[in-house]
Amino acid sequence: MPGAVMAESPLSFRKMLEQNEEQELEAPGGISTPQVYSQLLALYLLHNDMNNARYLWKRIPPAICSANAELGNIWSVGQRIWQKDFPGIYTSISAHSWSENIQVIMEALRDATRQQAFGLVSQAYTSISADDFATFVGLPVEDAVKGVLEQGWQADSATRMAMPKKPESSPVALIPNEQQLARLTDYVAFLEN
Repeated sequence: MPGAVMAESPLSFRKMLEQNEEQELEAPGGISTPQVYSQLLALYLLHNDMNNARYLWKRIPPAICSANAELGNIWSVGQRIWQKDFPGIYTSISAHSWSENIQVIMEALRDATRQQAFGLVSQAYTSISADDFATFVGLPVEDAVKGVLEQGWQADSATRMAMPKKPESSPVALIPNEQQLARLTDYVAFLEN
């Protein structure tokens, strides 16, 4: 089986994940290489698949974990994700120099986490201080404010506040009362039979 290829698009990351899972399953003696484990763990984190990431961490032989510091570093990022410690995620990612086969994945993870943070802020806040927002998205304040403006949000330089634009929600289809009553009748009839 060929070594895992470098990936840059979500589709190629998905393919890379499948290749690594296959390599782990086909590994002689059930023990794969540290490179496969590292990529697989990082890819699970990128895809926000914390259950598979945790189970992978538990099944990696301790000898491989202790001999490969990068695996532990990837898992430290995973622990920050598990704790929803957004500033800690960025710090953990930038604190390590990653090998070539992991660098692209970790950069994509940082970017995906930042996008998730933007989404969470837009849903949860009507206004947030630029400093707090910058910490939450892992950017310097100036870059965070630029990001705010690029998202179509507002920023007030005098108060140093960012005002997120609320995400547009899809309209809820209204069902006429007669249809609701008919559905309720069908459910009750089903439950009685």
